[in-house]
Amino acid sequence: MEDLRWFGFEWQEGPDCGGPFAPYNQSERMEVYRAALEKLRAGHFIYPCTCSRKDIRSAARAPHAEDDEVIYPGTCRGNSELRMTNDELNSKFEIRNSKFAWRFHVPDGETISFVDGNCVEQRFVAGKDFGDFVVWRGDGVPAYQLACVADDAAMQITEVVRGADLLVSTARQILLYRALGVTPPAFFHCELMKDEAGIRLAKRHDALSLRALRARGETPESLRRNWT
Repeated sequence: MEDLRWFGFEWQEGPDCGGPFAPYNQSERMEVYRAALEKLRAGHFIYPCTCSRKDIRSAARAPHAEDDEVIYPGTCRGNSELRMTNDELNSKFEIRNSKFAWRFHVPDGETISFVDGNCVEQRFVAGKDFGDFVVWRGDGVPAYQLACVADDAAMQITEVVRGADLLVSTARQILLYRALGVTPPAFFHCELMKDEAGIRLAKRHDALSLRALRARGETPESLRRNWT
C-alpha cells in the first residue's frame, strides 16, 4: 500500500481506512468464506480430495490449463456424493496427518463464455481447458478462486480489472458465481507488462519492483512517462 500511494494511487475504502464492507483483510473474513463453502457443499458442487500436488503431477499424461495449472484427473470425484458431518469427513479423509482439500466438480464439456472489456469474447471448455479446482485448501484456508468470488459478492463488486493471465480463472469463477446464485461482475483483463525480452514481469524472474525503482531514485512521474 505504501508503494501504491507513492506511485499516486488513492482509494476510498480498504484495510487501512475502513469502509462499508469491512473488514478488508481476508484473514478476518473467514466467516464469509466458510458460508460460501457450506453453500457449495450443500449444493453438491464440491468434493473432498486427498491428492497431493505430487500425485496430480505424476498422473498419466497430466495436461495443463492455459494458466499452467495441472488439470486434475478426477481421482477423488467419487467422493462427491458423500453425506457426512465435518467431523466424519475429517476422520475419513485425514491421511498422514494432512487434511483433505475441497474441489469444485466442473461440468465436463460445457463451454464457459464471457465478453471481456478488453479481450472481447472468451470461451473455455470445462474439463479440457481447466479441470476440477481447489476451493478450500488442506490447511484450512480458502483458495484464491473461492476467496475472490465470496469477496466480490459480499462487497457488491460490479467490475473486476486484472491481468490477462487470469482469463482462465475467470471461467472457473463464473462457475462459482453460478453455484452460489450470484450475478458475476463485468471483467476487464489488461495486457501484462513485459521486459525487453518480451517476458512478463514476475517475482520469480527477479523483475524490478516499485520498491527497487524507488530506491534507485526513480519518480512516479518518470515511470508513468516511460510506460505510456
